[in-house]
This record gives sequence, C-alpha cells and structure tokens, in this order.
Amino acid sequence: MKNTNWDSYQLFLQVARTGGLTGASSATSLSPATIGRRMLDLEQELGRALFHRSQTGYRLTSDGQTLVDHLLEMEAAARKVEAWRQSAEGGTTVRIAAGTWISWLLTENFSAIRMPGDAFGISLTIGEARANLNYRESDIGIRAFEPEESNLAARRLGEVAYAVYIRRNANQDDIRWIAVSEEDAISAYLRWPYQHVRSAIVATVNRPRSLPDLVRAGAGKAVLPCFVGDLDPELERCGGELPQLRHRQWIVMNAEDRHRPEIRTVTDRMTRLLKSYTDLFAGRRASRS
Repeated sequence: MKNTNWDSYQLFLQVARTGGLTGASSATSLSPATIGRRMLDLEQELGRALFHRSQTGYRLTSDGQTLVDHLLEMEAAARKVEAWRQSAEGGTTVRIAAGTWISWLLTENFSAIRMPGDAFGISLTIGEARANLNYRESDIGIRAFEPEESNLAARRLGEVAYAVYIRRNANQDDIRWIAVSEEDAISAYLRWPYQHVRSAIVATVNRPRSLPDLVRAGAGKAVLPCFVGDLDPELERCGGELPQLRHRQWIVMNAEDRHRPEIRTVTDRMTRLLKSYTDLFAGRRASRS
C-alpha cells in the first residue's frame, strides 16, 4: 500500500468520525476544501461513493461503512503489533477517557490505578464529550449510559446524583448563579442553569473544574455532582437533590481489547475504586456539618 493511499484512508476515517469536513479540519492541519478534494479523489480511485453529502455534513454510504470496518480492523491489528512491541520495552500505554470530575477522582487516587512495578503507562484524556471507543480512540471510557454498540463491553458502576451547592454558611437565598459557558455546557447538569435560572447567571467559565472555586469564593450557586460537593468541607447543599439529573454510570471497553492484560488490570482497579464511592456518587452521604 502506498503511503499516500494510507494517508488518504486516515483522512477518510477522520471525516467519518467527525461527520464532516469542518471536524476533520479541526483534527488535522488541512483546510476543509483540501479534505473535500481528497475525499473526491479517494472515491474516484476506489470507484465507490463513500459519503452522502449534505449541508448538515457527510454521512457514510454502505460502501463507506464497509471501508470504515476494514480500516478499523487494520488499525486494531496495528495497535496489537505496537502493544506487542512496546511490551518488550515496558512502554505499553492504557488510554482512559473520562469527564472532568471522574478524572479528578482518578487523579486523586492515581496510586490505586497504576502501581509501582506496573509495565504500562496511563494516558488520561479529560473532556465532557462522550468517550468514543467505537473507533478505539480510547481503551477505557466512562459513560452515563449503557453502550448500544455491539463491539463494546460495559460494567455498571451505580448512579450519580446532583444538587445545588453554595458556600458553607452563606445566605441560602442568594439568587446569583455560576455556570459553564453555554457553548461548553455539554452535560445535562451543565445545561440545567440555562434551562431553569438563565437570567440569574452572573458569571461563566469554560471548564467545570472552576465551578467549586467560584462557589467557595462566594460568587453564587452552582450545580455539581454530589460526590464533588459533598466531599468539599467549604460547600453545602442548597436544597435537595435534583432528581431529573440522576443517571447511571458505566465503565466501557472495546469487547476485543478488554482481554489485554494491562486493560483488564486497569479496568478492574477502576471498578474497585469507583464502586467504593457508590454511596457518595448516589448522594447518600451528606455534606459535613
């Protein structure tokens, strides 16, 4: 296979994964126009239509999906070879994708995830977007719902509760609210202020990690996971749980890769750690008095 062809296939996967030229452009150094031309050239070379093109994006044709499946098999084989090579050098890496607060909990308890003497490293990707394991961009992910994809395996961890938090001993009637900026409010709990108290939002940040800092500073109220707010001695709940935000939580892995020793080891350790916080996640452990 020529290198130029493989480059085109990798670019094709970027378009397929992101659903269009703009997303693929953000993930590469190429312009949308260049990517569009490369996709037309690839279709001409293969003699098959790979996309249904529209104003809303690029949707795979049946031939396009077949090509994705073939390329994913090639990527999986390449990863196995690389993992095999790295194992001889002690350099295997387990890639974890998790949201802001689960990542915070993992880093606070990192010694329970990777232990001295382990022959693998950890790469943690933090973000609110859904962990995408379908294309093996990560080895282990945390999701708020059971995966429907047939090639993914999951372990249920329990439920996550949310509540409104304010600085301890502050005025519970404070009408000021803190929120993540609307364009960054991907998760349901981040959208809640815009749906219920939009006019009372006095400050926004672009990352959830700053919400407790502003609440501690007395800037206003914010919605937080109970396992975050209830662990903070400077915060207290303002009212009860927000039941509409409660959701289940799952550890997700690719069904084939989950049997790799390093992935199984990290998954087992993460499961033990996160299940030890079951009551806190579910909001059954109140803030300190």
